[in-house]
Amino acid sequence: MEFGFSLPGRGPLATPDTVLRMATKADALRYDSVFVTDHVVLPTSMARSVYPYAPTGQLAGGAAQDYLEPFALLGWLAHATKRIRLGTSVLVVPYRNPLVTAKMLATLDRLSQGRIILGAGVGWLREEFEALAAPPFEARGAVTDEYLRLMRLTWTSDPVRFEGTYYRVSAVHALPKPAQKTGIPIWIGGHTDAALKRAGTLGDGWHPIGLRPPALLYPDEYAAKAKQVHAWAQRAGRDQKAVTLTFRCPMEVRSKRQKAAAGDRPLFQGTAEEVAADILTYAALGVSHFVFDPTHQESGQVLANIERFADEVRPKVVRAEAAPPTRRAVTRSKVVRAEAAPPTRRAVTRPKVVRAEAVPPTRRAVTRPTVVRAEAVPPTRRAVTRPTIVRASGRSRRTRA
Repeated sequence: MEFGFSLPGRGPLATPDTVLRMATKADALRYDSVFVTDHVVLPTSMARSVYPYAPTGQLAGGAAQDYLEPFALLGWLAHATKRIRLGTSVLVVPYRNPLVTAKMLATLDRLSQGRIILGAGVGWLREEFEALAAPPFEARGAVTDEYLRLMRLTWTSDPVRFEGTYYRVSAVHALPKPAQKTGIPIWIGGHTDAALKRAGTLGDGWHPIGLRPPALLYPDEYAAKAKQVHAWAQRAGRDQKAVTLTFRCPMEVRSKRQKAAAGDRPLFQGTAEEVAADILTYAALGVSHFVFDPTHQESGQVLANIERFADEVRPKVVRAEAAPPTRRAVTRSKVVRAEAAPPTRRAVTRPKVVRAEAVPPTRRAVTRPTVVRAEAVPPTRRAVTRPTIVRASGRSRRTRA
């Protein structure tokens, strides 16, 4: 299981100091990845475009805001960090010359000693396509597919020859190659049918954003779409296990002093136990790499959340994943049942579990059926039974047997 964070490319957090502090803290806390985002320009009018990750269909913050360039930012982070992987989430592939993009990414991979991930998308902002004189907006899917094939060829062959509909190149050297011998891994963003096909046929990973309405990808929906990705991989003659399943979503670990918000709890936002349970739910669907978005626009809160996850959630997930498969299934259901219990009952249940775990194995085997039988007793009789159980606990093991 791997965990990463998306770094702010725009908005109040997109300052050099905040981005650097987030990236270096994640590196020091042994997160697996950080990701940067991509826009080149933001047109003053976006009336002909729909932003797919907001209920309003509009990009938050409007057009007149700073937007950090992803390749320049990755070069800076490659020097500032030591081990964490660096990626784009996502690069809008049709915006740039594919040969130049491949060269820049290969150089970044060398500078970072093999730590680059290319999260790739087709784009949604029609007006930005026009401002950049990019290929036609309507052809962005086909252009992306072709550019990605050319980039992968550029990283793995020499000299490079390519004949496509949108780009042609004849016998050129594009050196150096990336530090990663098989080329830079390509994670396909999006969750449309076309994106699922692209992930299965071309991608090394599927990298959708979820839990940001209208793009939700609750577990059932995610599982169905992951099945489509695997089906496309099989049709292309690929091993479906070669496609990494990832999930990017907002995440917040509530501090112990913070009260729960009213209403339904959003997934991946809650106590350490709740967030760990959500991770295990998606892990059971095959997700192996999570990328988290901040839920606050204040740097201190964001940095504290990064630390809380590393200290409180990650150890729980690691322990659950290290458990034998049969016990792991029991552990997950216990977490779900405990979190579903009313608060008063939950407070009683947890100490009982602690005491039960402290009982020697032989006594534990006797105790469990006794607890089951006691739960089946009518309430009035149960009140009498409990003192009996307390008195019985003082008898010798041989007498109880």
